[in-house]
Amino acid sequence: MSATAQNLGRDLSTVTRPEVEDFLYAEAAILDVWDYDGWLALFEEGARYEIPTTDYAGWSLHRAGSFVDDDWELIQARVKRLKSRKAHAENPHSRTHRMISNVRLSPGEEEGTLNVAANFIVSRARDGHFDSYMGRYEHVLVAGDGGFKFRLRRTVLVHEALQLGARLSFIL
Repeated sequence: MSATAQNLGRDLSTVTRPEVEDFLYAEAAILDVWDYDGWLALFEEGARYEIPTTDYAGWSLHRAGSFVDDDWELIQARVKRLKSRKAHAENPHSRTHRMISNVRLSPGEEEGTLNVAANFIVSRARDGHFDSYMGRYEHVLVAGDGGFKFRLRRTVLVHEALQLGARLSFIL
């Protein structure tokens, strides 16, 4: 068992779907109240946050386009910007509501990791407009102090294209 898995005090192969669902639901609640410090605490140092373009077919985001392709430093910078008044597209904040379903677990490629797939709908209200974003999550989790942490948080939109005027100025 890896040192990461030992932090949780058990083998990640014994993790249950309800435990991971609780983690994902807690993250959704954190994001819906704009607690970005709380959200940042859900990542391990060195983590990645990715949102590929709507034509994503599994290729490297570094060679193809993406809406978000943040390394650890950029995740921290994104949080800092969203918490400031400089995030004009989110001042005041959008109202969001997240629904997560169809959570599936599989062993990670690296020892001590867990792959998590789930479907989501994020509803966003701002300036009299109401948008829905649908897709799937493709996360890699590790066991951290007191619970799970994201090593990779990937949001894959299932839209053919984003609607004209749609913004990704918040966390999907």
